Amino acid sequence: MARRIDVTGAGGVRLAAWEFGDPPKTDPAKSGPESLIPPQLPAQLPAQLPSQIPAQIPAQFSGQRVEHPGIESVPGVLLLHGLMGRASHWASTARWLSERHRAVALDQRGHGQSDKPPQASFTREAYVEDAEAALEQLGLAPTILIGHAMGALTAWQLAAKRPDLVRGVIICDMRASALGAASQREWADWFKAWPVPFATLADVRKWFGEDDPWVERPNPARGEFYAEVMHECADGWRPVFDPDQMLKSRETWVYDAHWEELAQVQCPTLVVRGLDGELGRAEAQEMVRVLPRGEYAEVADAGHLVHYDQPEGWRVAIEPFLDAVTV
Repeated sequence: MARRIDVTGAGGVRLAAWEFGDPPKTDPAKSGPESLIPPQLPAQLPAQLPSQIPAQIPAQFSGQRVEHPGIESVPGVLLLHGLMGRASHWASTARWLSERHRAVALDQRGHGQSDKPPQASFTREAYVEDAEAALEQLGLAPTILIGHAMGALTAWQLAAKRPDLVRGVIICDMRASALGAASQREWADWFKAWPVPFATLADVRKWFGEDDPWVERPNPARGEFYAEVMHECADGWRPVFDPDQMLKSRETWVYDAHWEELAQVQCPTLVVRGLDGELGRAEAQEMVRVLPRGEYAEVADAGHLVHYDQPEGWRVAIEPFLDAVTV
């Protein structure tokens, strides 16, 4: 099951955080009214964007620290999706994590069920401040940050900025090197090539899993990944996010390298790559060398969407690290 808790990010942007699994049970005799949990929302995150999910959470749970009396010893994990992603992309990971951790996945600004204000800031600082606010308001710290792609960059930038909030970081298929202007132009052209609106979700799965020029060979998992970030409109299926906001988000990090911030991460950090992903082995191993307490893992038969392509291989790669960090 997953329940939604709203938090307030940088500039007052409302962010949807999703806590997976039931919070560890406490003795009712020792818990006061503050231990009450907001009313349950739908137990499962739908396969596509749920416009039906109520957007409102009781005001007392928005922008304020959510207390869970008696579970201070339960290690927290905050999962951060990549560009265009959403919290539900972490569902399979979060469910097994919730057996031993307090696992929360965040819809970052401009994504999923979080706010997408036209004039909002989409800088690196805003994303990092959002994650920082989520940790503090949800009472997750000191936490383990698990990030994919852009979410991984947010994770290591936050760990460098606020080491007191972070006990470990898992970086999934994110480069530390600058990608450059050509990469940004390619992305802008790629968004323009999307045949939106899609008539059906099956069309979404087929295009992103087979027909997209960026697909080298059929990849059903990729099709499913993108189906989760579509919602039904009057004329068909369109992305829940604004592509222009995605490009604004991306342009704040693609022109710069991020080695200096990586070197400032003092906690244990695991760098994970898919063998067919965007992060090459040489760069991944250099990232491990730069990190003061870096470790390395790779997942066979996985591309950029490591945790989505090979969920079992992903678990095998990260679980020993999690066990060591939470001892």
